[in-house]
Amino acid sequence: MKNSKIIWLLRLVPAVILLQTLFFKFTAAPESVYIFSTLGIEPYGRIGSGVFELISAILILWPRHTWLGALLGLGTMMGALFSHIFILGIEVQNDGGWLFFLAVVTSICCVLLLFIFRAQIRENLKVFLKF
Repeated sequence: MKNSKIIWLLRLVPAVILLQTLFFKFTAAPESVYIFSTLGIEPYGRIGSGVFELISAILILWPRHTWLGALLGLGTMMGALFSHIFILGIEVQNDGGWLFFLAVVTSICCVLLLFIFRAQIRENLKVFLKF
């Protein structure tokens, strides 16, 4: 894909969403504590997922490692989506499904970034497999 504005938009959207949620996770906001308590992984799951989201956002914004950030971000969002679908429900504490929606948007952006940067993934796999 040659349109760098679209690529940067696909980088910025998930990075901003991932970074924005860090405040709630790292300050133990009641909503975050509720979510991770319901999942049975409070506080370690909350803080751990926040760390993974921070690393994902940084890597997504770093052009050389966008693919790695997108992969990590997609993995993290799959955990969030499965948690919503099977345990929490789409709507959590009357949020109107907002957190679920943000996880879907982030996932879609990460999938698109993985597709766009598939050549970099192949290159890195070749180097890794030679190791």
